[in-house]
Amino acid sequence: MKYDSNTARNAARTTALVCAFAALAGMTVLSTGCAVVRGQETTGAYVDDAGITTAVKAKMIEDKTVSASSISVETLNGTVQLSGFAKSMAEKSQAESIARSVNNVRSVRNDIVVRP
Repeated sequence: MKYDSNTARNAARTTALVCAFAALAGMTVLSTGCAVVRGQETTGAYVDDAGITTAVKAKMIEDKTVSASSISVETLNGTVQLSGFAKSMAEKSQAESIARSVNNVRSVRNDIVVRP
């Protein structure tokens, strides 16, 4: 059997496609595994948590008594976790109040450290 440049190109394309599909399958398995590790059973729960996080951060940015850039917000199954640094107890409390005021928040874990 004689090999020409078209045969070589077709073989290269086939190899590239197989590798691309294998990589895509691997990424799908890994991303699905990440959702399970986080403890979220549905895509809807992830979307809800992302919406809560966004709403909390937006309200913190609007509130001039809270330094939104110094406080991290993460949400898992409706539980908001606050971390980072505040300049006073009042700022720490206000950040928690803001988080509690957002719809669909089940609880707030306030791990903000006061550091003047």
